[in-house]
Amino acid sequence: MTITAAATDRPVSSGVTSGVEIDVARLGPSHGAEISGIDIASATDSQIAAVRVALAEYKVLVLRGQDLEDAHHVEFAARLGELTAGHPVWDSGDVPDEVYSLDSTDNGFADVWHTDVTFMPRPPAASILRPLVLPELGGDTNWADAEAAYASLSSPLQRAADELVAVHDGNREFGYYLRQRREGRGNLWDGEEVTSLRPVRQPVVRIHPETGRKSLFVNPGFTSHIEGVSEAESRGLLDAFYAHLTKPEHVVRHRWSLGDVVLWDNRSTAHYANRDYTQRRVMHRVTLRGDRPVGPQGLIEPFGDDPNQW
Repeated sequence: MTITAAATDRPVSSGVTSGVEIDVARLGPSHGAEISGIDIASATDSQIAAVRVALAEYKVLVLRGQDLEDAHHVEFAARLGELTAGHPVWDSGDVPDEVYSLDSTDNGFADVWHTDVTFMPRPPAASILRPLVLPELGGDTNWADAEAAYASLSSPLQRAADELVAVHDGNREFGYYLRQRREGRGNLWDGEEVTSLRPVRQPVVRIHPETGRKSLFVNPGFTSHIEGVSEAESRGLLDAFYAHLTKPEHVVRHRWSLGDVVLWDNRSTAHYANRDYTQRRVMHRVTLRGDRPVGPQGLIEPFGDDPNQW
């Protein structure tokens, strides 16, 4: 169907409206859409604006039949927002600085539910991914709608989640790599070289800066614990949130083909890449700079300089 980017079946704020019509086929009842009729390499400014609107509303966008090199990939991302480094610590080799290469021959897997780079104070606002090498079968990616997950929590759990703060820690995934393979010299992130991965405090519920809607903002990949409760309570709460977030009714799944480009809103989704293949899989990702997450209680103060706090 052909719709106007702002003419969705749910209200969006006036800050994310556009009068440009785009062809949309929805992937799921709450999130996910395939967009057609847009060629990334030649898209007009109005079409780019419409994509931004659709991304905030549908959270996951699939564009097919795109013939891109890394330079085009980066250029497209730069038209959507401000770019980040490809990754805070990972060295992706001979690619542009903005590209993060996930190569299955070099441990480039993402088979844990996660939201990208929540272990940094300002996680990316959005991610843009395309395949370079695909296995014959397998390697699909799944996205969970963290907004729908929050909305479908019971009212008591919503109220509890609104008050909670969680700690996100990148050390268990990337700490050894940073210390040993990068010798403590990571990439530039938010204008500073990453030399250590200090855990960060994030709200358990995040308010989307464009739509004003709430999402669960915890993930098994990087959330270590919830503050102010016992270890057992923290694990129980997180397990409940994770199980609810990843219920099948909150998930859409994409089977990749060469030429696909998928964008997702990092502020309202989590994702998981199936590790059900044996042939090589190579994906390139570019991310857009985000804001510090804001919850119902406002900005969360970071840890101080005392390492005992983190």
